[in-house]
Amino acid sequence: MNVQLSRPGSGASPSIQAFGVLPGNTPEANAVALQAAIDWAARRGAALFVEPSEEPYPVAGGVILRANASLIGVHGPVGRGTRHPDRRQPVGSVFAITDERRPFLTVENATQIRGIQFWYPQQTASDPDRIIAYPPTIQVSPEEGAQGATLSCLTFYGEYLAMDFAASREKICEQILFEHCYGYPLSGIFIRIDYCYDIPRILHCHVNPANRRFIDGGYHRAVIDAVMARRTFCYSIDHTDNAQLMDLFTFGTWGGIHLGPATYGQLTNFNLDCVAVGLFKQGDGAFNRNWQIAQGSIIANAGAPLVDIHPIIVEGRGHTALSNVESFSGPNAALTTVNQSHDFLLVRGSERLTVSLFGCRMRNYVAADPITIDNPQAVIQAEGCIDRDENPYRRMP
Repeated sequence: MNVQLSRPGSGASPSIQAFGVLPGNTPEANAVALQAAIDWAARRGAALFVEPSEEPYPVAGGVILRANASLIGVHGPVGRGTRHPDRRQPVGSVFAITDERRPFLTVENATQIRGIQFWYPQQTASDPDRIIAYPPTIQVSPEEGAQGATLSCLTFYGEYLAMDFAASREKICEQILFEHCYGYPLSGIFIRIDYCYDIPRILHCHVNPANRRFIDGGYHRAVIDAVMARRTFCYSIDHTDNAQLMDLFTFGTWGGIHLGPATYGQLTNFNLDCVAVGLFKQGDGAFNRNWQIAQGSIIANAGAPLVDIHPIIVEGRGHTALSNVESFSGPNAALTTVNQSHDFLLVRGSERLTVSLFGCRMRNYVAADPITIDNPQAVIQAEGCIDRDENPYRRMP
């Protein structure tokens, strides 16, 4: 079949192949061609089509997604991986990344990346001593910040840190949307946000070491244990206003979600599986450092000595409202586990904070009480909860 590629000025999204980005090129040649295509698109507010190919596009790092430009591929999130019929590699709209010095894509304002796979073919899946600490696959521009960026339907294989939007006080990011993104970062950090003052959203994301199963079988237990040992959080935010987190999953990262001191917002519908700490909520003040957290499940059973395993930790100031959040523990053959948690909730610090719990189911902890209070100023109320012995649990201030 003779396929005619779109060309600049045709009225359709032009293929990156029309600009000379080709599967057979060197990574350096493709990086130059892709940057030229982006520069063309940025002046017009255009999208570039990452045309599916039997062979991935090798591209060196250091590419800048200029303001107003978009990169669009053909995929929804393809957790478990697309698979070439003859070779252990993904197919479709795939960038192959080997650059160990530079972030792959740096994004500016009003940009979009959608429907693309990012593959690190040299990354180990079995030997923790051979993990390559690649720079972020996608990062916020340190010179421009990024206000208005959509990252949707992306899949990562072999990444070290997937999406780094840790901006600065001088160059902030705002209105950043992450949705339907899949991967397993070998740093343990999938999405990191800082200095985002206009409603960041992390929606429907899935982190799992089985993500590359169809390509090469997934990650070995020793690699997952090494990721756990980094003591990092899969999702981490700070200096944000009214953050929205919904439908998040992680497996085999030391921490699930870190809600930093200068944040507030809502977190709902989550599953944090095989973690040491599920949720870590902080607060640097009493005003507007409040989180409403609901409809979630935490399996805290790995990554640390039993005394350090806590489904939920709260410290600092502000309020935490927990509704219909359950925790349980047990063995899992995919990584090294201790099969229990120390407690359900650890409250620590020395400043006044408040916590309310309703309808929480608490199992498989070893402490005498599901709530450990290491803060004499804490005000804690629990109603309608169930403890490890299937008895009603209630606590009044």
